[in-house]
Amino acid sequence: MRRTLLRAVLTTGTAFVSLSFLGNPLAAHEYRVGDLAIDHPWTRAVGTAAPTAAGYMVIRNTGAAPDRLVAAETPRATRVELHEMSITDGIMRMRPIAGGIALPAGGEVRLAPGGLHLMLIGPKGGFEQGVRVPTTLVFERAGRITVELAVEAPGARGTGPHQGH
Repeated sequence: MRRTLLRAVLTTGTAFVSLSFLGNPLAAHEYRVGDLAIDHPWTRAVGTAAPTAAGYMVIRNTGAAPDRLVAAETPRATRVELHEMSITDGIMRMRPIAGGIALPAGGEVRLAPGGLHLMLIGPKGGFEQGVRVPTTLVFERAGRITVELAVEAPGARGTGPHQGH
């Protein structure tokens, strides 16, 4: 497709080319602390009256020892809880996770819609698509790291290599 488009531009002299089919390679972002890599933390846009928002990401533990996400905080919400959403007998259940989220040695954990996530309770001022929400993750072994949740469209399922997970 790229060659065909380039050939059409070169032969017709067209000066305008839409590159939207290439995707947005700048959308993905990653953070590292010790043996942990946090891949593309994100959230959905919410209005100023929204009671909650959720944070998602993939956390990879490349080390030989397990770790645990024990807390999170942001100045953009009243509080943050670690949550799990599940469906049992056709009923959706949302519950805080006591003791944190285990990160096995050499493994990864996905915080994604429909499963584990950060529950941002009382988001302040709403989250506008395209901005970033600073969020500090607190790990049992690796300590604290501040990441930025990329604000995507309402109803988004994620972007980057882990889209839809």
